[in-house]
Amino acid sequence: MTVARRPAPERNRWAVEQLGLRPGSRVLEFGCGGGAAAQLVLDRLCGGSVLAIDRSATAVARAAERNRAAVDAGVLTVRQVPLADLDVPAGSFDVAFGVDVNLFWTTSAEPELSVLRDALAPGGTLLIAYGPAPGPERRAALLERVRGAVAAHGFVDAEVVEAARGSGVRARA
Repeated sequence: MTVARRPAPERNRWAVEQLGLRPGSRVLEFGCGGGAAAQLVLDRLCGGSVLAIDRSATAVARAAERNRAAVDAGVLTVRQVPLADLDVPAGSFDVAFGVDVNLFWTTSAEPELSVLRDALAPGGTLLIAYGPAPGPERRAALLERVRGAVAAHGFVDAEVVEAARGSGVRARA
């Protein structure tokens, strides 16, 4: 049974537009959910590869099914693993991103940010993205908390990025 390709949410479209994907990009998506953002990345990727991870077995199954052709072609790998437990060689990715992964503003996210710092190649892009809600003051406070945590874990040029369709923190390894 093939899952019908539903349109991706606007926040996912916005997030993928912020990634600066290049030919051959090696991409990590953490908290991949049902695979909508991975699908958008795959649609833009020219060469390269994607590793999509989520701690939920249900989400991983949905992401793999939604993107079955890419999985079968070896361009997409989908794994069930919490980000803090991800074990990949240092510098494995050029881009790492997650959409609506709340642990970055609800916890210190120290283990997750350490994994991301090590997994990204020098100069690689990190994007922690959210939809446009909640209200402006609360959103600004949450994004500043995330920006501060990212900067404190060795990422450089950490900046808040916002638009009508999404918001987040982008930085470089």
